[in-house]
Amino acid sequence: MKIGYTLMCEQSDPRDLVRDAVAAEAAGFEFAVMSDHYFPWLDEQGHSGYAWSILGAVAQATSTIDLMTYVTCPIKRYHPAVVAQKAATIGLLSDNRFTLGLGAGENLNEHVTGGGWPPANTRHEMVVEAIEIIAALFDGGYVNHRGRHFEVDSARLWDLPDERVPIGLAVSGPQSCAIAGEMADLMIAVEPDAELGEAFDEGGGSGKPRVGQMPISFDTDRDAAIERAHAQFRWFGGGWKVNSELPGPPAFDAASQFVTPDDVADSIPCGDDVDAVVAATKPWVEAGFTHLALCQIGGDTQPGFVEWAERELLPALRS
Repeated sequence: MKIGYTLMCEQSDPRDLVRDAVAAEAAGFEFAVMSDHYFPWLDEQGHSGYAWSILGAVAQATSTIDLMTYVTCPIKRYHPAVVAQKAATIGLLSDNRFTLGLGAGENLNEHVTGGGWPPANTRHEMVVEAIEIIAALFDGGYVNHRGRHFEVDSARLWDLPDERVPIGLAVSGPQSCAIAGEMADLMIAVEPDAELGEAFDEGGGSGKPRVGQMPISFDTDRDAAIERAHAQFRWFGGGWKVNSELPGPPAFDAASQFVTPDDVADSIPCGDDVDAVVAATKPWVEAGFTHLALCQIGGDTQPGFVEWAERELLPALRS
């Protein structure tokens, strides 16, 4: 399993994210994933820079670490033709180190362009159509498309990287797994559920990479780690069916009002116990994930986390 680092736009200033990416590469993380939000999940996180500008800066500031969106929604806030252009550009700027991670999105980020938030079945239809458009543009040449949800009028990508940008798709159930298995180059998930991988295989994903993400809250003071995790990540336990529907940070605050610090500590490794983090990764290994991105909670804690990871955590995980 390759161990990655999460550049979380919701909890860090864009300039800090570039700095953190450079540090993560130097520390030995093998890849970095970046969230793509218009809002933070909770007000306490306090940030939400434009991921694609940050990715361009990170691509130039680093040289070896692989990069990936985790994830971009190509159905509302961005038109798929524009997503294809952005992905191709980052592929060039990173010298073929970029993977385009896609997903059906969250109301939290997509409602800003108006038009209402479509139901899950419609969103999946839109994702299928969006991937078809993006893949056609990656093929080169002019693309025209008249679909149920999108139109493309004589579009072409004039700057394509030497290597085709891989496409990953976030999954949460049988329908999205089937789409990913057929149309994507890799599967993305936020829970170590072996059934997701099995459904991905059945849809045609056998042998393709699986990328997961696991939050942790490192701190030499475990109580401080729990307090920070509760303040900034108590939304995490809502599950994807809930998290994709809520419209803004106040809604996530209300939905998580009864989540206690103990609840968070039971689900997220908190403190500086290396063995606890290693144990938490085992379900991901057992579920067949090939990549796991660690997400340290708290923007101002990133330098200390990266230093600890280089010194203790990464060697322990690799051993």
